Amino acid sequence: MVRASSKYLSKALLAASVAVAFGATGTVVAAEAWQPTKNVEIIVAAGPGGGTDQLARLIQSIITKHDLMKVSTVVQNKGGGNGGEGFLDLKLSQGNPYKIIVGTNNAYLLPMVAKLGYQWTDLTPVATVAQDDFILWTSTKLPFTSAKDYIAAVKADPSKYPMGGSQSKDVDQTLTMLLNKVEGTKFTYIPFKSGGEAVTQLAGGHIGSNTNNPSESLSQWKAGQVRPLCVFSKERMVYTEKVTDTQAWSDIPTCVSEGIKIDEYRFPRTVFMPGGVTEAQQAFYVELLRKVTDTPEFKDYLARGALVPSFVAGDDFKKLIEEDSARARDIFRSANW
Repeated sequence: MVRASSKYLSKALLAASVAVAFGATGTVVAAEAWQPTKNVEIIVAAGPGGGTDQLARLIQSIITKHDLMKVSTVVQNKGGGNGGEGFLDLKLSQGNPYKIIVGTNNAYLLPMVAKLGYQWTDLTPVATVAQDDFILWTSTKLPFTSAKDYIAAVKADPSKYPMGGSQSKDVDQTLTMLLNKVEGTKFTYIPFKSGGEAVTQLAGGHIGSNTNNPSESLSQWKAGQVRPLCVFSKERMVYTEKVTDTQAWSDIPTCVSEGIKIDEYRFPRTVFMPGGVTEAQQAFYVELLRKVTDTPEFKDYLARGALVPSFVAGDDFKKLIEEDSARARDIFRSANW
């Protein structure tokens, strides 16, 4: 009798254990999800002070303010080689879940144009947290008020209207090459050290146009020195508050509505981890960044810079990488990069 009771008791305890281990849906519930137990390094794939650096430090401040991690974070700038230094560091940190890197599409485009010793597939994609629109800007010293008229003038005499941009073989020059391809223009591209330098040259009338992100030309637009002709987006921007006396971001027409055969060209703000980490470790940072982007501070950051709210993770992030890479690869080949 005692043996039988013990047998039934053991079965009951086993059943209870199974019930705890499995949720109502029948899937296994982990006792505790992975969390970092030592400080996390946030690498910036750019130099100090720029947009990528500002985003990384904003993420750090939000994590601290809202107590989103039990450990501290430290930000390190590793922007050599257009960010290649930082991504190579991540490749050499295989399996280390205590490093993440904040960058752009340079994570997967740089290896196409330079021998840097890594491919994006050596890394673990975490998420995009936002996207920057690109705008075709011209100087108010020039008479053009529409993209259609400006493109026609460039086709008639390209030497008068050089295109400026940030660095060479990067997103600004890629967009310029794409314009040349789909519109038959012959823009001469002049690289500068930054988008800030490019807009200074445009405001002074030394170049005909640039394709800066909204925040890079905000001050000069407010001052009446530059004019937005169109945004490379399928839809108009969502920000309706007036920036100048007469215009808001939402008043800028799309380039495709102006007849330019580019329906969208955007700049993702990306976060990666080293390769070889576990799914649980990757999932922790996906959820962490999701919480970061839901805060009032992050939403204020989006509005100030007129960025596109765009949290993309998992398979959707990989699809974005593959589509962006495919388009860029065709342009790089045609430019013999």
